[in-house]
Amino acid sequence: MALFIGEQEDVPDTRLGFLLPNRRKLAQEVCRFAGYVFPFNPAEYADKSAVRAKLGYGNEPLLLCTVGGTSVGKDLLNLCGQAFPLIREKITDLHMVLICGPRIAPESLKAPEGVEVKGFVPALHEHLAACDLAIVQAGNTTTLELTALKRPFLYFPLEDHFEQEIFVSQRLKRHRAGVPMLFSRTTPASLAEKVVAYLGKEAGWPDIPTDGAQKAAHIIGQLL
Repeated sequence: MALFIGEQEDVPDTRLGFLLPNRRKLAQEVCRFAGYVFPFNPAEYADKSAVRAKLGYGNEPLLLCTVGGTSVGKDLLNLCGQAFPLIREKITDLHMVLICGPRIAPESLKAPEGVEVKGFVPALHEHLAACDLAIVQAGNTTTLELTALKRPFLYFPLEDHFEQEIFVSQRLKRHRAGVPMLFSRTTPASLAEKVVAYLGKEAGWPDIPTDGAQKAAHIIGQLL
């Protein structure tokens, strides 16, 4: 018996290959599904003003741009910086934050004046909870946390990357969360238009289950 962190619908309802069994049916036979596991309770971050006060952010519109734990997202962060002056033409008090993570040196970015640049940020989910809009890659953890926190976001799957282009993107589509983007077809001007359109827009997707840790513990307890 295996423990699957996720929902049954996260497993494609297709065959593993020619004359091979259906993926989802096989998973249902060998797995117990726990749902999604988070290191925090999303309900505790529903009050955006309180989260901002804790982190030292003001009341101005907050745009958070982050690319996770790899260096491959440097170009996306630079694209966000290039879009900043264009966004400021429409949203004059915008506060943009570029979060580099552990593998991008903040000083290596070409950030224009007025953009805040951070290195590695512990408890990134708190900053996600504080924002009015996030720009991210289609990382599994970050997009799932944004979905649970119900914060609007634009996501850029790494092109030709199976997990981000197919697995994560299909799950986000199923939950109706986030706005998919394509880096190779996005200019600073088109990104600025998207930001202006979605900044502060209420997340309209349904709540997702967030009690996976409790379910997993219960399943493990039964097995023991």
